[in-house]
Amino acid sequence: MFSVKAIKLLYTSTFQLALIYMILFAGSVLLLLSFIYWATAGYMARQTDATIEAEITGLAEQYQRRGLAGLVTVITERVAREPNGSSIYLFAAPDYTPLAGNLSHWPQVPKTADGWLNFQLKEDKQPHAARARPFILRGGLHLLVGRDIRELKEIQTLIQNAFSWGLAFTLALGLIGGLMMSWSMVRRIDAINQTSRQIMTGDLSRRIPTKGTGDDFDKLADNLNAMLDQIEKLMAGVRQVSDNIAHDLRTPLTRLRNRLEQGAKTEPLFEQCIVDADQLLSTFNALLRIAKIESGSHQSRQERVDLERLVQDASELYEALAEEKNQSLSLHLERGLEIKGDRDLLFQALANLLDNAVKYTPSGGKINISLRQQKQGMVEIIVADNGAGIPVVAREKVLQRFYRLEAARNSPGNGLGLSLVAAVASLHHGQLRLEDNAPGLRVVLELFIFSPR
Repeated sequence: MFSVKAIKLLYTSTFQLALIYMILFAGSVLLLLSFIYWATAGYMARQTDATIEAEITGLAEQYQRRGLAGLVTVITERVAREPNGSSIYLFAAPDYTPLAGNLSHWPQVPKTADGWLNFQLKEDKQPHAARARPFILRGGLHLLVGRDIRELKEIQTLIQNAFSWGLAFTLALGLIGGLMMSWSMVRRIDAINQTSRQIMTGDLSRRIPTKGTGDDFDKLADNLNAMLDQIEKLMAGVRQVSDNIAHDLRTPLTRLRNRLEQGAKTEPLFEQCIVDADQLLSTFNALLRIAKIESGSHQSRQERVDLERLVQDASELYEALAEEKNQSLSLHLERGLEIKGDRDLLFQALANLLDNAVKYTPSGGKINISLRQQKQGMVEIIVADNGAGIPVVAREKVLQRFYRLEAARNSPGNGLGLSLVAAVASLHHGQLRLEDNAPGLRVVLELFIFSPR
């Protein structure tokens, strides 16, 4: 049985290119061998036919000079001179009864298109091939002149076997060479792909390994590593600026909120200012959390998370809020589903989805929360509502930071909820999908199953 890596190797572009080259090379070898066969075995066959034609010409001259009796005498003399020779003669009556020659009977085979007879000689214990040409003389007499082509057939078979083995070895060596070349290139490409995947998970310090040979792959790796160095510097600069802004602004905002809280005891207007300050602090906290998750610097606690309990806890948190808006909140949960991840982040992500569902579903609407297992070893947490939904053209944009639909700009929020959910899904090697619920929005959080109970 082929291993998974060997099967994948057969579908690589490198192996397919090597296979195409092998087929073209085998085709050229086949043409060359065909020409060699035509130039050797074909030449020998043509020489045999030419020899037979020369004997026919000689017998025709004897027939013209000496008649039938002289022709019979010449045939008898030639057979007596070379009883074990390769020449074949047969002079027969109109009813094909043998009169002279070294054949016991007339061959019962049809003529070829060019007037030749190909038959088997059975005088010996081992039948072998012969080739002859028949003529009709005066009085309905028949003359057959040919040669034993046993040696010619043996040589042709020998050449054909040699060519077949040569072509088989060519294909085998080409296949082995293609596999070896493809395997070497696939390992280099896999190293690049593995490094790329590690970088995409947030480890920007990873670099593509090189062999130090200075070949094309080393040059490509050097260029990619240089590009990654530059990207890492730019990302570090952007992250540093963002963190500094968030940290620097969060401190004065906290002090401002504390002062407003003290002033709210005497001035009711300060209460609204406190709400605005809380929203700003929430925005900065969300930004910092998303930045840490996407950069891989978040200290995530990896533990077994019971998804059924997680969904129930998040639903209980928003059940009262949904009742205030006269919304129905229903659960459809499969039991025994667990994943390995950060429970706090997963709870925050699910809370964001429920918060959006309650916020954008009208009074009297329905919100359905489902938890189910997929065949591909995945689990889906689905939050569906019958609200206004999100247009298809905007579903990618709403995952960006601070992007909000025009209809939602007057409602509370900062446009970071779905961005945080997408970051949490990526951290857990899952994905976030926005689908149409007809009407409303259907949000699918897809995660890898850790261990079913």
